[in-house]
Amino acid sequence: MTTSATTQVGKAAVAPSEMTKALARPSRSFWQDAWLRLLHNKAAVAGAIVILFFMLVAVFAPVLAPHNPLELNSGKGFLPPMWVEQSATGKAGTPEFILGTDNLGRDVLSRLIYGARVSMVVGFIPTLIIIVVGVSLGLVAGYWGGSTDNILMRITDVVYAFPDLLFFIIVMTALRATAIGQFLNGLFLLFVALALVNWVGVARLVRGQVLALKERDFVLASRAVGSTHMRIMFRHILPNSMGVIIVAMAFLIPGAIITEAILGYLGLGLRPSTDPADIFITSWGSMLLEGQSAINNQPWLLLAPAIAVALVVLSFNFLGDGLRDALDPRLRE
Repeated sequence: MTTSATTQVGKAAVAPSEMTKALARPSRSFWQDAWLRLLHNKAAVAGAIVILFFMLVAVFAPVLAPHNPLELNSGKGFLPPMWVEQSATGKAGTPEFILGTDNLGRDVLSRLIYGARVSMVVGFIPTLIIIVVGVSLGLVAGYWGGSTDNILMRITDVVYAFPDLLFFIIVMTALRATAIGQFLNGLFLLFVALALVNWVGVARLVRGQVLALKERDFVLASRAVGSTHMRIMFRHILPNSMGVIIVAMAFLIPGAIITEAILGYLGLGLRPSTDPADIFITSWGSMLLEGQSAINNQPWLLLAPAIAVALVVLSFNFLGDGLRDALDPRLRE
């Protein structure tokens, strides 16, 4: 009896101390807690590092590229990478061209570096447009409901039913020779095509989130004190939907990069450039098209952009998975 009582007294003495330590810990906001959880996800951190690397490569391409990507090196076509002693054409690699050259003697590494610009731009700019359009329509449809919701969702269903890739091919083929198709070497037309059909998924996602949030106590309290509809939507509902929007954005970017690579491989992506002053000279999709016909003579012309696309897409997927886990309130400790 005495030992049991002593043990219970000891536990009672320890409990307040542990509670005091817990209360003494600095409180963390939801975003701080999510950031710490994201940093503990090694795959997400590795993906973020790879993405940052390719972004820096895209920005500093003129400095990093060892050669002019449009420079024709006479007599040096189909050179293998520098570590190959003898290729299928009987040529040996040279340190001057680390990844070799294409059929015209252009440096593969330099073209790969400049191709990162197109993939990064195609990944981010259309995604920003998609997010703005999708979030706006989803927010309006979910908050107002009724006939507004029905009309917007029926429009969404119509757009969603159209095959994405078929729409891209039709638009790029029909308008490629027009002024809009030649603007920014065809990138502007690709931005428009991507944004026209890909907003539907974001709109549906945000609508569902808004439908769940608009009946929560904090929204009802804000409505009770006389807050305007705009204030409720943009100060209460939208900030609480940012988690799913950020995760959706992280998964939309690699989808846009893959779409550009597919269209480039089909010959419908970036228009060929011959002006060294152009910002967008080549793309990884265009390099895939060039490499598939030369896979026997210079396989690295195909392998280099394929590996680059795979690395970027995997990195965004890892980062998206990490963001989804970090922003899930149910995982908050």
